[in-house]
Amino acid sequence: MKISGFTIIKNAVINDYPVVEAITSILPVVDEMIVAIGDSTDATVDLIKSIPSDKIKIVFSTWEPGINKGGAVLAVETDKAFKHISPDSDWAFYIQADEVVHEKYHAVIRATAEKHVADKRVQGLLFNYLHFYGTYDYVGDSRTWYHKEIRIIRNNPEIKAFRDAQGFRIDGKRLPVKQVDAYVYHYGWVKSPKQMQLKRKHSLEFWNDRQDLKKEVDAAEIFDYNEFDSLVKFTDSHPSVMKERVQHQNWNIELDISKKKFSFSDRLLYWIEKRTGWRLFDFKNYKII
Repeated sequence: MKISGFTIIKNAVINDYPVVEAITSILPVVDEMIVAIGDSTDATVDLIKSIPSDKIKIVFSTWEPGINKGGAVLAVETDKAFKHISPDSDWAFYIQADEVVHEKYHAVIRATAEKHVADKRVQGLLFNYLHFYGTYDYVGDSRTWYHKEIRIIRNNPEIKAFRDAQGFRIDGKRLPVKQVDAYVYHYGWVKSPKQMQLKRKHSLEFWNDRQDLKKEVDAAEIFDYNEFDSLVKFTDSHPSVMKERVQHQNWNIELDISKKKFSFSDRLLYWIEKRTGWRLFDFKNYKII
């Protein structure tokens, strides 16, 4: 069995993406790692080249400026990167630039991929998610955050990234998948308030149909992390590749997580989920078989 990893990145330094940690976190699982670098205006190329691994294969891409609605350019670039994986790979492991896999899951990921490699009905493997918010101490636990998504796909050219590359589809239909007993740690909302707002401003080039978001971002120099509905404290360990970032966090945010900011219907659905494990009426970008 052969697994290829792939990711896309542009302006990692300016936006402070933990892309080195993201790539490094799955290197023990994959046999090659495709890193598609967009036309960056910072030292992204040097950053990727600094990763000491002969598994990494860098390819270059120019991100189309005309594809700037709904984050669609991210799906286009993801599809481009997918095309560069080795033809003899069975699976392709997609990792985004702000996602990291804990080393404690490496063995189960390989084992699950091996278990289903011969079953061609299975077109993807589904991961659980932890979404960190504000600092490395808080995790979003409401329906605002997607709690599962596909991150390993069959090496099938008919599979395409969906919308803003949150997940994948085949012929426009949801992929039939199997669950992996592993989590992806999403750190996209862990930055200083100033850096977070800067990243949001830069991201607007991919979301120019969101004029409401542009007005919100332009109205402030720093991001207000108090605008959340529900958080819980994170008490487990972070992936080892994140150790330096966690230790060098240079901002402090105190969030009152005792307060839940829900509408009545969301409060009811939250209550049901926490007591039964059922996430009713949830959007599923996959089909578990």
